[in-house]
Amino acid sequence: MITGASGLIGTRLTEMLLERGYVISHLGRSKRQGKVKSYVWDVSQKKFDREALRDIDTIIHLAGANVSDKRWSAAWKKEILDSRVQSLRLLHDELSKGGHAVKTVVSASAIGYYGFTDGDQMITESHRPGDDFLSTVVDQWDKEADTITSLNIRVVKIRVGIVLSDRGGALQEMVRPIKYWVGSPLGSGDQYVSWIHLDDICRMFILACENQNMTGAYNGVAPAPVTNRELTKRIATGLKKPLLLPAVPSFVLKLILGEMAEIVVHGSKVSPDKIVKAGFNFRFEDLDLALQNLLKKN
Repeated sequence: MITGASGLIGTRLTEMLLERGYVISHLGRSKRQGKVKSYVWDVSQKKFDREALRDIDTIIHLAGANVSDKRWSAAWKKEILDSRVQSLRLLHDELSKGGHAVKTVVSASAIGYYGFTDGDQMITESHRPGDDFLSTVVDQWDKEADTITSLNIRVVKIRVGIVLSDRGGALQEMVRPIKYWVGSPLGSGDQYVSWIHLDDICRMFILACENQNMTGAYNGVAPAPVTNRELTKRIATGLKKPLLLPAVPSFVLKLILGEMAEIVVHGSKVSPDKIVKAGFNFRFEDLDLALQNLLKKN
């Protein structure tokens, strides 16, 4: 069963699991038409269709408000936090009632856990959480997932990096201005972007389902993070477009985006070594190979 299945990762992950012969169901805020069974829950009202757990042995939990959907008002920041913590709390409460066969919960997390480290230090899962808003959110998100271990259920957390996809997300936001000759690095341009191809992050979730020895947190990033400036240049090269404009200053981004600008003007250099040791093999380890695959439709 997948929660948050309508998102970027959930949509592709559903396709890949079906291709592998898995029986999939979705749990969301409304019923969906398609190839898989669909069930409804209402996190704010603590309503849950118990039929959703019938014959389920694994839950992949992706539900959570998109942090970049809106400017960060106090109300939206509360929604970002509550959509993650409260949904996991509802899952815990329903699983604690028994009468199901769930043995594994794989929960999305984020490299935002580490805060804005800005530098060449390679960050591993043992690094302490940061002290900014997103770090606080992810720390609480992770801790809520961990409560499910008390139910004798294996819990794996995939701390997702910047997902590159031809279906939306960060890459498409960077491609658009470059295509029209107005692309440029953001902020200093020296902040690291710990990226991963959409298919590889989905394969990490699948590995977490299948490898019974995996528990705890794993970084969901490719092994070669690059700076924002380098990523922008390589996208432009892939599109055969020049970069004519200077970097957009941080203060301009903060005027436009408010507090949310912190996401793009800061970064962290994150290591995937732990999940590699768990048996993961990248299909898109190299950035140029990933961009070649993703930009062919642009």
